[in-house]
Amino acid sequence: MREPDGPRGAGPASQQGMRRANLALVLRIVSRTPRSRAEVAAESGLTRAAVSSLAEELIAAGLLVEEGPATPSGKVGRPGTALGLNPDGPAGLGAEIGVEHLGACVVDLRGEVRAWRRQEIRNRGRQPAAVMADLAELLRRAVADAGLRPAGLALAVPGLVGADGALLRRAANLDWRDVAAVAELRLALRAANAEELAELPLRADNEANLGGLAELWLGDGPEHFLHVSAEAGVGSAIVVDGRLLRGARGYAGELGHVPVHPEGPRCACGAHGCLEQYAGESAVLRAAGLEGVRGDWVALLAERAGAGDEEVRTALDGAGAALGIAAAGAVNLLDPAEVVLGGGYAQLAPWLLPAMRAELTARVTVRPWSEERLTVSRLGRRGPLLGAAVGVVRSLLADPGRLEEP
Repeated sequence: MREPDGPRGAGPASQQGMRRANLALVLRIVSRTPRSRAEVAAESGLTRAAVSSLAEELIAAGLLVEEGPATPSGKVGRPGTALGLNPDGPAGLGAEIGVEHLGACVVDLRGEVRAWRRQEIRNRGRQPAAVMADLAELLRRAVADAGLRPAGLALAVPGLVGADGALLRRAANLDWRDVAAVAELRLALRAANAEELAELPLRADNEANLGGLAELWLGDGPEHFLHVSAEAGVGSAIVVDGRLLRGARGYAGELGHVPVHPEGPRCACGAHGCLEQYAGESAVLRAAGLEGVRGDWVALLAERAGAGDEEVRTALDGAGAALGIAAAGAVNLLDPAEVVLGGGYAQLAPWLLPAMRAELTARVTVRPWSEERLTVSRLGRRGPLLGAAVGVVRSLLADPGRLEEP
């Protein structure tokens, strides 16, 4: 897992700010690999006494543990005790609302998944309160499975989220508009007798953004890439210099509503010829002669394409061409090092990639296109939920002083 950023809003302008920054520095060093106090002091530039004091605070907070003798350094004297992240310390809790599913995930401080629950359920057109009630119960069970204390909760949603991370402006595939997602989930958690979860720091984000962040944090790729993903709709995340590009209002990355054929069919967003009308769930199922089929559309298409169904393969080839056209425009504009297929597209990649490569090769003009720059995420459909949970942990490691905040 890549290193967390340093603490935000806790600059060294005061003694308290300096202390929080130093706590984060010690955690950042230890998060890479267990270190003795002497090694942390040497790497951080802090005194051994200061490191010892900070380490004791972090141990008391449940963030660090003593793991036993440190790896011998070759220096004279007994090796010190190694400090490591506490696998039973505060955890990250992630939640996901999909059009056809709900998800909950708990990860520990080391980024290891300690609980994972997914419920297949059709959420399109359901009232937000009913969906949140089911999600609250799923979260309660995941936390019980993990046996860890969450430090925060992040919610992945398939729509536009305001910059405050609280209001879901629009989720066309759920038929939701202006839903107070954070407030609704808190109410549902309280109704589910999960008051301790309702009181957690809670923020919502677009599922494509969280999938892209998971790829950045957990993948082995570059720090400049375009992450293109799909569940019911089509989304993307733009990562530049290792940071998510959100745009002026937080809505960057709506690749699914880039027009591929401006005179094409009308989209749920109101425009015509959007990418979703050629590469989204409904469009691909319709082209494959499977319109109206319910359930896991990605698994169904992958199974039929793998069995040689020519109608399905033709539909996926058309979706790949549309994806290539949209992605080529983004590549010409942004010049990413890679285009990464994630979400449901990762599972369908064998049948999408040929047409995508052809369109990218023909249309990318900023520099010659190389097939190696179109890759497939190993996280696949797990990305958004992992991104939600891991993001909570990274925020805590970047600023452990927040545990003391009311």
